[in-house]
Amino acid sequence: MKPTIGLINLGCAKNLVDAEIMLGILHKNGYNISLDDQKADIVLVNTCSFIKEAEKESVKAIVRLAETGKKLIISGCLAQKYKHELMEAVPEALAIIGTGDIDNIYAIVKSISRKKKPVYSVSDTPEYTYNEKADRFQITVGSSSYIKIAEGCDYSCSYCIIPALRGSYRSRAIESIVEEAKKLGKKGVNEIVLIAQDTTSYGKDIYGKPSLSKLLEKLNDIEDISWIRIMYTYPSLINDKLINTITKLDKVVKYIDIPLQHSHPEILKLMNRPAIDNSDLIKKLRDNIPDIAIRTAFITGFPGENEEHYEHLFNFMQEYRFDKLGIFQYSREKNTASYSLKGQVPAKIKKIRHKELMKLQQTISKEVNKSFIGRTVPSIIESLTSSGKIIGRSYRDAPEIDGLVYINSEKALLPGDIVDVKITKTSEYDLYGTVV
Repeated sequence: MKPTIGLINLGCAKNLVDAEIMLGILHKNGYNISLDDQKADIVLVNTCSFIKEAEKESVKAIVRLAETGKKLIISGCLAQKYKHELMEAVPEALAIIGTGDIDNIYAIVKSISRKKKPVYSVSDTPEYTYNEKADRFQITVGSSSYIKIAEGCDYSCSYCIIPALRGSYRSRAIESIVEEAKKLGKKGVNEIVLIAQDTTSYGKDIYGKPSLSKLLEKLNDIEDISWIRIMYTYPSLINDKLINTITKLDKVVKYIDIPLQHSHPEILKLMNRPAIDNSDLIKKLRDNIPDIAIRTAFITGFPGENEEHYEHLFNFMQEYRFDKLGIFQYSREKNTASYSLKGQVPAKIKKIRHKELMKLQQTISKEVNKSFIGRTVPSIIESLTSSGKIIGRSYRDAPEIDGLVYINSEKALLPGDIVDVKITKTSEYDLYGTVV
């Protein structure tokens, strides 16, 4: 009898897709899947290693399972980063699988019962990119689903180790992505969320130029999909063509995620990112796409960030009032260019700045949400609770990271339905309203 496989997935949405691919391969080959690790014979721990806190969370999960005597397979970025060291540190592990080797999962699980030594499968250069033929075992089945349109990264941001962990940028063919989206639509998915390390570079390697606009046009024609959401865009690659495409396509929600990382050109230069004033981009997006919701992310406490740089960031946030925003304290990571930069900011200062920026954004978010009272906002139904509550998400909110809409309705609704909700009340992050 084949063992039951469990999963603990850590990290970003891109990591989640990898986990679903591995479970899909195993399920297709006759293995039972359980999302309760207590009921599993073997637990796949798909790890994150982007920053120290993510590594700690991954290690904590591994140690907890090892202490209970669970058989483990460790995959993901931590496995890619530490390779052989992980074998020595976690002797309980049956296998170590790198980010470019996830398609070997069936052969590995099949072989570990016959081998006394752990199986090691970590390619020095990750090259795997999945396609529409991969039958994902979806943990996120419901109203929305992620589609990874590319893998890897060609940038060299000084704080980031992703290129070393994920390899160079590799786009999937438009036909492959469209076919996967059609399959998801047939399963009942109503919203697809496009992800990659950088979605705006999509197609540059296989079509000779960035081709996100062309991809969006093809996806917009899929009958069973109602919403298309774009995440992880790169500011210098958002051009007039892409803005016009987002504006004209009815299924592309008027929402865009642009991790700007900082506002001051001196800090951006140290980050090895385009040292440009992004004010014009924000204005252009808002001028050309009515009611667009803009999400961004900033890092505070980067090496060299002085009071002037910090105040510049504070004032930038205050002036442009982003709809959705994440603030992160700089994490000093070995094997990154920023690790050895001068002017490392003390942890106490980073913490204070993070707290102040978060407080500012909470105020902005509360005021932005309040401006929607009395307005009607398209929302997708996420779930129905046992107590009868209806929980949704507006077009302004990405799954899992943004707010929710708590909905009253006299008519029956199902997950995946898209309805117009008149907003009657708001909080810092969430909306409340009634279906009209």
